Amino acid sequence: MPFDLPQKVMPVPAASLKFTTNEEIDENYARLTATFKSGETRSLPYRRKQLLQLARMLQDNHTAFEDALLADLNRPRMETTVSEVAHLITSVMYAVENLESWAAPDPCPTKEAWRSSWGATLYKEPKGVVLIISPWNYPLVLTVNPLIGAIAAGCPAVLKPSELVPTFCELIASLIPKYLDPNAYAVIKGGVPETTHALALRWDHIFYTGNSRVGRIVATAAGKNLTPLTLELGGKSAAVVADDCDDLDVVAKRILYGKLQNGGQLCVAPDYALVPKAKVDAFVESLKKAHEDFFPEGDHPLSGPRPISDIVHPTHHAHLVDLLHRTKGKVVFGGQIHKDKSIAPTILTDVPVDDVLMGEEIFGPILPILAVDDIDEAIRVINSKPIPLVIYLFTTQDELKHKFLRETRSGQLVVNDTIMQLCVHEMPFGGQGESGYGMWFGKTTFDVFTHRRGCITVPFSDEPFFQGRYRPYTEDKYQAACAPGKVKIPDE
Repeated sequence: MPFDLPQKVMPVPAASLKFTTNEEIDENYARLTATFKSGETRSLPYRRKQLLQLARMLQDNHTAFEDALLADLNRPRMETTVSEVAHLITSVMYAVENLESWAAPDPCPTKEAWRSSWGATLYKEPKGVVLIISPWNYPLVLTVNPLIGAIAAGCPAVLKPSELVPTFCELIASLIPKYLDPNAYAVIKGGVPETTHALALRWDHIFYTGNSRVGRIVATAAGKNLTPLTLELGGKSAAVVADDCDDLDVVAKRILYGKLQNGGQLCVAPDYALVPKAKVDAFVESLKKAHEDFFPEGDHPLSGPRPISDIVHPTHHAHLVDLLHRTKGKVVFGGQIHKDKSIAPTILTDVPVDDVLMGEEIFGPILPILAVDDIDEAIRVINSKPIPLVIYLFTTQDELKHKFLRETRSGQLVVNDTIMQLCVHEMPFGGQGESGYGMWFGKTTFDVFTHRRGCITVPFSDEPFFQGRYRPYTEDKYQAACAPGKVKIPDE
């Protein structure tokens, strides 16, 4: 199938998106709550059926999703297919294949023989009705991936996609009730007022992906009802080029690839690069070469047949342009601006640590390069900022990997590539502090929406062993109970 298909899903102007009313939000909540209380979503055959239907939805409508994100983000079909649709179908099938083992009770072996007959067991129970709030940058994968875990866990779910991608929002809202049980899964369309109304309801878990500013608002709302929460945020993820890296062409290609996905609007995009002073010039030349490979003659990133993705909102576009105007760094490549729509891949050198580009996450196709004396200075720069979602380290030395594991903090550490951790759905993914909290991906997403309920059965035949615990308390009972004093604790 050619990747330059005519667009069939027509763009939906933001002003034409019909928002869900507060009454409809309340009706959805009540309907899904009733479904959960009925126990219908708990059965494994039900969960399996819904997961397979979700996979069919993705497969049947993959070109429609490409169309929607082409309309909303000007994103190339290739990026949508690889990073969202294909990835999600694989993730759904992984959940289907492992559903029974994930949901099976876990026995808890006990140390003392006299407790082994109690059958200590952890049962996997769905938490209940959950709310999934997803952003605009990767709206399909960041809506559906948490949904996979919710379905697998047996939880009804309300989805709240971003209103900034109206074509996608309308599409997913039309498809969910066609493929999934409408009594267990629903979509809310709307902006801040609708989200605020939804957050006031008592959910059994909230899963939010977005920025830290809104994350704090969501956390505050969740706290009012003591609702458990997963926050998937972002941060300034560094790409560190070690002095031992000689193949700068490959390093530059991999960094630029991660930086330009979705126009740099990706929470795990490399935000800035830390490069040895002696290698900066060569690294810049390698980045230029990689850019030429990505955008050959006649395929300009702003005006070619497959341009870079748009900056989703004029306000964010203006913010990026303002950063370029105020930075003390030197633009050595790119910098072209397309009105309020897009920005060409831009590389800057001579960027000081306290530059405007080194404040908040850039979230755009701008790569500042900071020259460092050595790897220790690179670590100091990273540690001077809030904990990032990921650190990208390029090195041939295994000891450097362990040095970064010891001396830095991040959600993930990826060695010698960028963003490929997203392909490993068997490995939990998540941030720390400003980059979020809570892990997900694969079985871990199932665990997010699952309560591990402990259960023991104490036989009546054990009653003779319990006589010493009952009143009246006596000296003999006290001496028999003083086990802490009998435990041998080694000196070291």
